Amino acid sequence: MKSDTVRIKKGAFLENVKIEDIAFGGEGIGKLKTEQGDYILFVKNSLPGQTVTAKIIKKKKRFAKCKLVKVTTPSPDETEIPFQSIPGAPFANFPIIKQEEYKEQSTLEMFKRLSGIENIRDIYEGYISSPSVWHYRNKMEYSFSTLLSELGTGEESEGFALGFKRRGQWWAVENLEADSGLFDEQFESAMLRIRQFCEKTGLPAWNPAKSDGFFRFLVVRKSYVHDELLFNLVTTSDQLDKFDKPAFVQLLKDILGKRLAGIIHTINDEIGDVQKQSSEKTEVLFGKEKIVENILGLDFEISMQSFFQTNPQCAEKLYARVIEYVSKAMQNSDTQDAVAMDLFCGTGTIAQLLASNEHIKEVVGVDIVPQAIEDAKENATRNKIDGINFFAADVRKFLYDYPQYKGKINTIVLDPPRGGIVPKALLRIIALDAQSIVYVSCNPSTQARDAATLLEAGYEIQSFCLVDQFPHTAHIESIALFVKK
Repeated sequence: MKSDTVRIKKGAFLENVKIEDIAFGGEGIGKLKTEQGDYILFVKNSLPGQTVTAKIIKKKKRFAKCKLVKVTTPSPDETEIPFQSIPGAPFANFPIIKQEEYKEQSTLEMFKRLSGIENIRDIYEGYISSPSVWHYRNKMEYSFSTLLSELGTGEESEGFALGFKRRGQWWAVENLEADSGLFDEQFESAMLRIRQFCEKTGLPAWNPAKSDGFFRFLVVRKSYVHDELLFNLVTTSDQLDKFDKPAFVQLLKDILGKRLAGIIHTINDEIGDVQKQSSEKTEVLFGKEKIVENILGLDFEISMQSFFQTNPQCAEKLYARVIEYVSKAMQNSDTQDAVAMDLFCGTGTIAQLLASNEHIKEVVGVDIVPQAIEDAKENATRNKIDGINFFAADVRKFLYDYPQYKGKINTIVLDPPRGGIVPKALLRIIALDAQSIVYVSCNPSTQARDAATLLEAGYEIQSFCLVDQFPHTAHIESIALFVKK
């Protein structure tokens, strides 16, 4: 495509864009010929080999960020799959080997560029693949909407939708009517039946334009070790008296039988289109309100709101590598009866694994979500593990309120959210003067940014690896071991 065929401006539609490569984060790379040379186009969720129509959403001097409008010619590498395509798995038709190759290459290049670590490939210890490529997720959130997006065409119409929001926006929902290949086959194969039941009640789905309606979300958690599912139906209180709760319970019983662990009903009258759960507005309609998962021989009780790794089989591989890095760092340490800290600890998985190390005397776990900390304490009791002190607190504030840990921490495990660590919090972590830091990240770009700060503070990176917990998506996790010089 040449520049004289289209003006490079925000909002412009570009046709016949050939995707030649892929950048970190799953952005396909196309090129627009100009008098000054190639103008780079980054097209989210496109694949090498595809020809696409793209819309410019952000324009810079040398490149533009684009939205994928449609694929006009598929990549020759794409294959047919026996599942319904969904927005959350944009690369499902791309062979998993190709997915891994592009993720590995683009992530290492990005990490080197942002962190300034030139020898990243020298300390790179490989790519950990997910044990299961399909049906690996243990949690899904499905949305109700009065705005229906037709599969394939993207045309919008009014109706009763239950499924996933169309990629790149928040209002229209694509109906899920078959197994997506990511979650539970038996349940998702019955989604059409569930949607028809809800529609026949006469109660409306959520209207995103008017911020009203009755049905809002259906959230499902799965325990792989016990092969059971836990549901949270989120509705408003409007016309609640017309909703036949026993009939809804019976529907899920008929579909899942003994696999049905429990059903929770949550009232959410907030205008914002997000799933919430409040103990004051939550009712258990059937069974229990928590499920149990097993990781590396430890049982973890999980509530609906608690953070837990989405791919438990791959999480075992991730945690095993974390513990390996901790042990590796401690081999070179002369500290006896070490104190370890697990920051952003969630339900305490890593903290409990650390406490199982005979050389670690005490573990401190910190997370900002109170329910996650409650679950962590119960999990430690369940697994009969002592020597852990859990705190429900913001990490930065905790480190300010408990200065006594400065200089007494042998190793710190960090597992922050996608945004990475707030700079002031990272400085407080550095001030603890830990001998080693094992940094787990679900967003290697923020980890690379933080790595540069750790290097300036006197740490060096000794080991680095990638973990693919989310096949068919652009997401990749990374683990880095930093040791004090």
